[in-house]
Amino acid sequence: MTQTSSPSAPAPAPATAPAPAPAPRRLSRKAFRRAAVEPGVWKRAPVLTGSALLLGLVLLLHAYVPNRFGTAGSLVETFLPWFGLFVPVLAAGALWRRSPAAVIALVLPVAAWLSLFGGLLADKSHPGGDLTLATHNVGADNPDPAGTARGLAASGADVLALEEITDQDRNVYEEELAEAYPYHAVVGTVGVWSRLPLSDTRPVDIATDVGPLAATKPADVRTAGNRALRTTVATDRGPLAVYVVHLGSVRLNPRTGFWTDSRDRNIRALGDVLAADRSERVALLGDLNGSLDDRAFDGVTSQVHSVQEAAGDGFGFSWPARFPVARIDHILVRGVAPAGSWVLPATGSDHLPVAARISW
Repeated sequence: MTQTSSPSAPAPAPATAPAPAPAPRRLSRKAFRRAAVEPGVWKRAPVLTGSALLLGLVLLLHAYVPNRFGTAGSLVETFLPWFGLFVPVLAAGALWRRSPAAVIALVLPVAAWLSLFGGLLADKSHPGGDLTLATHNVGADNPDPAGTARGLAASGADVLALEEITDQDRNVYEEELAEAYPYHAVVGTVGVWSRLPLSDTRPVDIATDVGPLAATKPADVRTAGNRALRTTVATDRGPLAVYVVHLGSVRLNPRTGFWTDSRDRNIRALGDVLAADRSERVALLGDLNGSLDDRAFDGVTSQVHSVQEAAGDGFGFSWPARFPVARIDHILVRGVAPAGSWVLPATGSDHLPVAARISW
């Protein structure tokens, strides 16, 4: 009997190692150029592109943001420098999405921001100065008015303006500042202390007390709530008219938006007062409760000019003291030359004091 053998089973295939994962592809310049002409690449990340263009338009055309609803225009302008923080956020998104359109669109907000605020990045102060001015909202709830007064006296200011002086703290400031400042005057809640003689000090009507009952109030009641004064400082180069002002407060809440009615009424009245003052040299010091980028200040900034913008170092934010995000305390002048501007060390107030040097 013939024996046949069955065909042998095929040998198993040798085991093979798994294929390595592809290395991350680096986008070279040449590859990026090729990608830039691929169909559809310019349509990537349309939201980022649109956001970059919108940001640039807001910065360029902020004066046209309407104030009709919740005073949105003034709110935008108050914090306008901070809009620059959106640029790096949008840039990171554009690079992550590899969107040439979004990257190019960012040129608009960058150029707009630099045109508005680029000059504030450099120190424009210079040596010299004939007179040093300082202003400080000392705060009605200041827990250490004596320490605040001593700190301000140590600043070396020749003329010192204080706002929000309470009846309880007035004597403290007068006593602590008497040695450094032989001349002073307080009207209502604002005051001025000076190393140089003062004259013709009087309250200034900035429409603080309005309404049908305002005219019926006694003079001493109206004066007690006064928030602006004018005085004349006698310098060896001639008289300097000095205004000390505390404009009305602003409020931000969901129902009314950015409420500025009181402040804006004060600004309009102050602008009229400054326009009528024919003094050759004028200095305005105080808490104006707003940024000078705010269109509401046009009537004032057309009469006097910021020392910080002309000769300061940086933005000079003064409020709130713990983490300043806005400059609402100002020194503005006309008829004199700004030489320098800076922020003084914190006191017990929720505002930072600011100082400036001027020359003739």
